[in-house]
Amino acid sequence: MAGSSTVLEDQGLLSTLDRYLHNLERFMALLSGLAVFSLMFLAAYSVAGRKFFASPLPGYVDWIEILMPLMAIMGISYVQRDGGHIRMDILIGQLKGRALWAAELLSVLLIFGLILMLLWGSWAHFDRSFDMSRPMWSRDSTIDIGLPIWPSKLVVPVAFFVLCLRLLLQIWGYGRALVLGLDAPVAVPLSMTVEEQARAEAAQLEGHD
Repeated sequence: MAGSSTVLEDQGLLSTLDRYLHNLERFMALLSGLAVFSLMFLAAYSVAGRKFFASPLPGYVDWIEILMPLMAIMGISYVQRDGGHIRMDILIGQLKGRALWAAELLSVLLIFGLILMLLWGSWAHFDRSFDMSRPMWSRDSTIDIGLPIWPSKLVVPVAFFVLCLRLLLQIWGYGRALVLGLDAPVAVPLSMTVEEQARAEAAQLEGHD
């Protein structure tokens, strides 16, 4: 969502699956953060080596190529769970009740269809690169130091698969809200007003001063 959102929880099956999947999403987001940190370390090492020892890190561009998918896509499902992806809320923000859940359900279904196609294409791209009969199981490698590329290509379908699981839970959540006419369904991002956002931030700060 474009604004701030929150995800409610209860003791039901849907919310339990949401929590388990969220643990996986947080781990993947952590890996993405570690990749960013690693790239900063490699950049500092390469610059220092070039300046003081006339010997930059070999294959620096190759390592960037390998780490880029980790940085760019591993956290995509984590952001989807919290409604953090940018979108236009001009129309949907005016809807309430079943009309809102129907619009949200339609949008998630469309996203799910797109991600399924991207999942199929990215897996085919990985499959063309992976070959157990080749050295390092790879049909292709980086130009400078010959790192196998298939691990980076595998990151993309893995991230899309986890995103598909998240979208399925959100389809379930929005569909359940639409059928039952719920005001505050679980396992889906709910928009927060400015006042609700301020109260939530104040609650988080309590006891930290």
